[in-house]
Amino acid sequence: MKIIRYTRAIVCTALPMCAMAPEASAEVWTLDSCVNYAVDHNITLRQQQLRTASGELDVTSAKDAFLPTFSASASESFSFGRGLTTDNTYVDRNTSNFQWGVNLNVPLFQGLENVRRLKVAKSTLEQTLLEYEAAKDDLTLNIITQYLQVLYSREVEAASRSQLAYSEYEVERQESLVNAGKVPEADLLDAQAQRARDRQQLVASTADVTTQLITLANLLQLPSADDFDVAPLGDSSPLLPSAETVMTDASVRNSALLAARQGIRVADDNISLAKSGWLPRLSFTAGTGSSYYTVGGMHNESFGAQMRHNFSTYLGFQLSVPIFDAFSTRNNVRRARLQRLEAELEADRQESELFKTIRLAHTQAVGAREKYLASEETLEKTRMSFIATQEKYSLGRATPYEFEQAKTNLFQTEITRLQARYEYILRCRILRFYQKEPLL
Repeated sequence: MKIIRYTRAIVCTALPMCAMAPEASAEVWTLDSCVNYAVDHNITLRQQQLRTASGELDVTSAKDAFLPTFSASASESFSFGRGLTTDNTYVDRNTSNFQWGVNLNVPLFQGLENVRRLKVAKSTLEQTLLEYEAAKDDLTLNIITQYLQVLYSREVEAASRSQLAYSEYEVERQESLVNAGKVPEADLLDAQAQRARDRQQLVASTADVTTQLITLANLLQLPSADDFDVAPLGDSSPLLPSAETVMTDASVRNSALLAARQGIRVADDNISLAKSGWLPRLSFTAGTGSSYYTVGGMHNESFGAQMRHNFSTYLGFQLSVPIFDAFSTRNNVRRARLQRLEAELEADRQESELFKTIRLAHTQAVGAREKYLASEETLEKTRMSFIATQEKYSLGRATPYEFEQAKTNLFQTEITRLQARYEYILRCRILRFYQKEPLL
């Protein structure tokens, strides 16, 4: 950024008529505001929040399973036609029967199923919360990557604008020389052709900035990229942590890895839950009720009398002991153990991928840092060479080809420096991301 400002200063000092970029009136977003907005509006995260709410309901349901159940019932039935009497004969009679009752069921011991199901629900909810944090981390990293891409594209645009300013000045200079009869018109045509190429490069760079802003706006779930812009970062030279330090921190802080490890605990709880099928179950039941019965052609007690006479209450215990369930419980336990093995492999895969990504990011950061430091020196030398060539060209001791070649070398060196700089910043932020340090 310092070199770009310095180059602009040279251009504007030497070229009083140089055209600067117009000031934008767009709303400027910081990296902090971009991440916060994306977390609140991203569809994937909102879906993950729904899964978290569903997990909380599962915990509530598991707790409610400890509660007794209480129900009431009533029924009315009618019978028409022939029926057997107490005299062992059949006659045509119509009957009706009304019954009501209430029932209480208290689970005393359910083979530890309720206890273990609650434990599974809690551990699953914890895994869901970790998965939500992992999704939020991935979104944050994507936002940071795209944010830096926008800043890189903008600096390329600034470098392209500087190149065009040089070309504009050269065209004006050649026009003056042609009008004075000091150079042939072909030199002016060459300068105009170079200006057209530089203008084309600027148009492409500006379009790339727009494209990158639209991509970032889509990540933020913004309805439009109109009046949307980003602010530059403050840390141009972040510190590079060691790969070992990052891996140590990531092994205990990375949400994706913690979620995978939590999956193993969920699998262990599911194994215990499956084993509950081998244990007996005991429940307490109680109820009360009465009935009203009428027979056509016979004397029937009144409704109130029958309700009193037929009133009954019962208490009881129900014990169920599993003896043979067609190997259902055994198969459930085996299936749960297979799921645990799968969870272990997933945790190993997550750890391996994480450490590989950290090593790769650190290696790329080291390479980008060395490339950036080398390009800083190269850019300074290239800039001095360009200034010398520009002076020689102004005095007529350098050809237009040599001037354009020096200008092109300066532009390409600046682009190489920008690439290395933003590559280094990105890799450093990726490493900080895996350390769970503040990214903003």
